[in-house]
Amino acid sequence: MIVGPSGSGKSTIGQCLNGLVPFSYKGEVTGSLAIFGQEARNLDIFTLSKMVGTVLQDPDGQFIGLTVGEDIAFSLENDCIDQSQMVQMVDDIAKMVDMEKRLQSSVHHLSGGQKQRVSLAGVMVDQVDILLFDEPLANLDPTTGKSAIELIDQIHEQMNKTIIIIEHRLEDVLHRNVDRIIVIDEGRIIADEHPDTILAGSILEQHHIREPLYVKAAKYAGCSLTAEMRPSQLRTFALKDCQEQLIAWYENVEREGRTKSSSPVLEVEHLSFSYHGGKEIIQDISFSVQKGEMVSIVGKNGAGKSTLSKLICGFEKPQSGKIMFHGQEVTGDSIKERALRVGMVMQNPNHMISKNMIFDEVALGLTIRGVPENKIKERVEKTLKVCGLYPFRNWPISALSFGQKKRVTIASILVLEPEILILDEPTAGQDLRHYTEIMEFLVELNRQGMTILMVTHDMHIMLEYTSRAIVITDGQIIADDSAAAVLTNRELIKQANLKETSLFELAERIGIEEPKEFVERFIVFDREERGKWQ
Repeated sequence: MIVGPSGSGKSTIGQCLNGLVPFSYKGEVTGSLAIFGQEARNLDIFTLSKMVGTVLQDPDGQFIGLTVGEDIAFSLENDCIDQSQMVQMVDDIAKMVDMEKRLQSSVHHLSGGQKQRVSLAGVMVDQVDILLFDEPLANLDPTTGKSAIELIDQIHEQMNKTIIIIEHRLEDVLHRNVDRIIVIDEGRIIADEHPDTILAGSILEQHHIREPLYVKAAKYAGCSLTAEMRPSQLRTFALKDCQEQLIAWYENVEREGRTKSSSPVLEVEHLSFSYHGGKEIIQDISFSVQKGEMVSIVGKNGAGKSTLSKLICGFEKPQSGKIMFHGQEVTGDSIKERALRVGMVMQNPNHMISKNMIFDEVALGLTIRGVPENKIKERVEKTLKVCGLYPFRNWPISALSFGQKKRVTIASILVLEPEILILDEPTAGQDLRHYTEIMEFLVELNRQGMTILMVTHDMHIMLEYTSRAIVITDGQIIADDSAAAVLTNRELIKQANLKETSLFELAERIGIEEPKEFVERFIVFDREERGKWQ
């Protein structure tokens, strides 16, 4: 596994391995890169593609075929595989990624998680010896992400593949055994050790990389971790020596009081929606959001979360039901009218970007609204600083990573200062420092009265930043409760493809009678500690 802050050089290393550097991205290359004893610079990109298969961070950038089946079969067609054999191979690999029922579906009609699985299948079908995954979990719900890691591990074990994973979601990748973690920052290798050694030390925290929550809790409690305690996985973590410290820490942390509710700013009543008269994607959904709330909307891939966001923004029109802002119905309002109240940051930044330069993209909405030029410059620069993009303000967007593009789209909406902000996977592809900067900025906006809805697969966001979570499965709300209550309810977790927080299992293992209380107290303590760090 390769980890490091955004912009540290992780993806560039991957591009060297698969030949995109120097064949697609030109530049000065020195030193040696040997694959199976052959210098990569002496090979062509086609030859390298038969040695190293890549699942890209952005699934849309990898699709060739119009349907799922065509896309998986692309490399087989290139190799002139007999069609009957090809069909069988596509069927087999589609079953491995749970997409066998969608072979005739358009790749453009899939959810983000389904797209990622198709990309994975398209690489695995080529039977390369080295598999390179660049942020494979970025668009997957927690349970599907867990299954993806299990699938990658299965490929490794059964097919003897070399696996290289570039990923920010360290705890999720460590669901299965990893031989080594390579930590990179500012283009240099900072550490190259066994995961137990890495997690026992402070290298991850020093370089703004998120540690597993159970490890963070143990360190907060003052436990001295060693590699011999095997902290890389909770199931192997020897907790005996720090059990008393964890319990004492838990008993000393005060629980945060409930915030008082205010008037509803958004009300959704009996909302239903289907595409072209087909199966209902949203089924009789009702909920309200108070002014100044920060709410997570969670659930499995394809549950209807993003569709609900589009209905609230006016991108889609409901079949029935109504949407109200401050008690006034706006169901029939145009997208332009709705945009004065609500701003939305989409899951895929490529669906939002329309300018070539970063400054111009962030300024676009203000320009359209006729804001004076001096005010535009002031507001854009302020927002770029908050989003960590100010040094790149005069860069072309094409030079940015997927995670940096994501920050550009967040900035382009934040600069408009909407009353309600909806973010679809706001921190996908972000390292801990940029993740924290963006989320703390959103918290500050929230303190100033902005209402924020976040569609997310990131259980850390849900726990750390939102006091309330709306859980959607198959177009219906199955829970509306506190984040801690949701992530300590095993039946609900299973139903919605969520992932039980490791804090819950940690609390059970050390004998805490109320694991939910342990989770809530960790959230309060962690928030205070991150506030000091900020």
